[in-house]
Amino acid sequence: MSDLGDSSANANPGAQSLGYRLLRFGFRMLPLGEAGRSRLRAFFHDRFGTMAAPEPRPLAQLRLHRRARERADEPAIGHVSHRREDLPEPLPATLVAFYLPQFHPIAENDDWWGKGFTEWRNVQRALPQFDGHAQPRLPADLGCYDLRNQQTMRDQARLAREYGIGAFCFYFYWFSGRSLLEQPLRQWLDDPAIDLPFCLCWANESWSRRWDGRSDDILIAQAHSPEDDLAYIAHVAPYLRDRRYLRIDGKPLLLVYRPSLLPNARQTAGRWRDWCRRNDVGEIHIAYVQGFECPDPNDIGFDSAVEFPPNLANPADITDQHRRLNPAYTGQILDWRKLAEDYRQRGMPRYSLFPGVNCGWDNEPRRPGRGRTFLHASPRGYRDWLMTTLSTRLAGIEPSRRLVFINAWNEWAEGAVLEPDQRLGHAWLQATRDALHLASPGAKALHRDRGRRPCVVVHAWHGDVLGEILDALRDSKLAMRLVVTTACEKRDEVESVLFARGLHAELEVFENRGRDVLPFLKTASRLLDEGEDVVLKLHTKRSQHRDDGAAWRGELLARLLGNGRAAGIARAFEVQPTLGMVGPEGHILPIRKFVGGNRELLDYLPQRIGVARECVRDGTFVAGNMFWARLEALRPVLDAGLDGWEFEPESGQDDGTCAHALERMLACCVSQGNYHVASAAEITGQGGAGQAGAYAYARED
Repeated sequence: MSDLGDSSANANPGAQSLGYRLLRFGFRMLPLGEAGRSRLRAFFHDRFGTMAAPEPRPLAQLRLHRRARERADEPAIGHVSHRREDLPEPLPATLVAFYLPQFHPIAENDDWWGKGFTEWRNVQRALPQFDGHAQPRLPADLGCYDLRNQQTMRDQARLAREYGIGAFCFYFYWFSGRSLLEQPLRQWLDDPAIDLPFCLCWANESWSRRWDGRSDDILIAQAHSPEDDLAYIAHVAPYLRDRRYLRIDGKPLLLVYRPSLLPNARQTAGRWRDWCRRNDVGEIHIAYVQGFECPDPNDIGFDSAVEFPPNLANPADITDQHRRLNPAYTGQILDWRKLAEDYRQRGMPRYSLFPGVNCGWDNEPRRPGRGRTFLHASPRGYRDWLMTTLSTRLAGIEPSRRLVFINAWNEWAEGAVLEPDQRLGHAWLQATRDALHLASPGAKALHRDRGRRPCVVVHAWHGDVLGEILDALRDSKLAMRLVVTTACEKRDEVESVLFARGLHAELEVFENRGRDVLPFLKTASRLLDEGEDVVLKLHTKRSQHRDDGAAWRGELLARLLGNGRAAGIARAFEVQPTLGMVGPEGHILPIRKFVGGNRELLDYLPQRIGVARECVRDGTFVAGNMFWARLEALRPVLDAGLDGWEFEPESGQDDGTCAHALERMLACCVSQGNYHVASAAEITGQGGAGQAGAYAYARED
């Protein structure tokens, strides 16, 4: 709803950044209570917020050929289609999603921004500013809707209910007797077909051209007064009386976005309560949003507070780790994973607090070239955050007060969106439903019994070699779930091989792009969502540029499957929870000695995926790209939302492609978490520990 800070350029950015850091240090040292600290923070934000602009980083410019195919309107790894599934009963909490009613034209926006303006104009104009920046983010199923169409809101309410959202919290725009963007709410109120509960959040900031409510370049101002307090509560009373209005212990829940902007929040709350008692509303529950302040609500006459991540958080700044596409980019890049980790570990205060979760943030559409992006947000990471909030942070909270607020349902111009988009589909909504299941004792389990049998994923390009691999799998006597991936032009050949051996396998057909790597990542992401644990990755490796390709393949297969090893490795994954990857001994090599033509990509991919460059520099990889792995240990790459365009079209390359570079990085992804890589010989107690002498199948740099 409101931005975190302006990143506009400054004539002396170094002095600006230094001044801001000094002021922030002094602010932290002041002996103030939280209420006084919140008032001072709001004062500073309103008048001197631009000082928070980060100093422009000396980012390297990206080689243009990697930008040429960049796009954000095709399904990425992790895309999830619409699914019909039951929800747990009862739900572990009521999920309330903030809702922006901006998506319809109004006369005021016509005057300020041009005829027909809505947020979609900002969304559609966005451009990627740095390497791996997924812009524009475009809607999928619901399209670029117009909220004057009541069917749109019916569809939104139905979709929200289907995935476990219990209510919308509509931003309400009231300016001294004048309301803006209220038509969708009026339609909701008048439409009995919409049965989703709702509540209101008075966005009591002034509107400015900077989209952040600060005091410069004001479009329409707030003028708070006792008379305006009464006019506001009388205006929203029909909503508070509605049977669908969200209530806490029977009391309508009314939110204020920034209570510090009120002359006296306690007096405002008192006026509202008195008016509601006298006018057939009854007692109300007043909460404020912790977007810019976090006092004890009792100190300002309110009942509760609502968390609003990513505001009031300072995760790691990773701007200088990224290469810019726009030479003039002056924005800021932060690590969303650190934001989620921070909130997941927070305790609950003594006062009444409704926790919040966030499903991403990127306000580039509103701040072209100077936005603030929380990178590495992922549906699975959001699922884990929401699940922890439900099961841990809400533990012991009485059922009537088990509310979690989500930022947001449809903040498209700020990158906080649960609605389906073109890159990831329904992934954020599915993650919401999954979190509800995982936090519900006795609910339908999401996961199969882990450890009972691994999955084997075989990428088949050469049909005759596929037969050899299937025979090796049969001889291993491994109980498995078999998935075979192939390219469209190889489908008939692969089906013939499977039929000839009478094997049941799930067949996945993809475009011939990304060799065995891209099909594996797509399949592994799906298997992880289905609750699978361990996977054996194989492929019909022939290495036609070498005359010993068959020997290389045979050695890999024998060390991963032969002589009873398969069962032993599968058991090791059951009993060693930190075991992340098992590679064939003698084929686990140091990356630094086998960079080959992948140097630029090995600089690009760590920041794209969110893996420390030191891990790549000092790490190892499995040459030949056949291994056992725990799917959870591959989360860094599976959660990165890699796009198909990032993998080069097939033209017989023997090195230097995204697939070749990722082959060198998968073990680094495992090591990034609390997992370790081991050799098959270590796990089974068979054979040697490593490669003696020079590696036979690749030349060192």
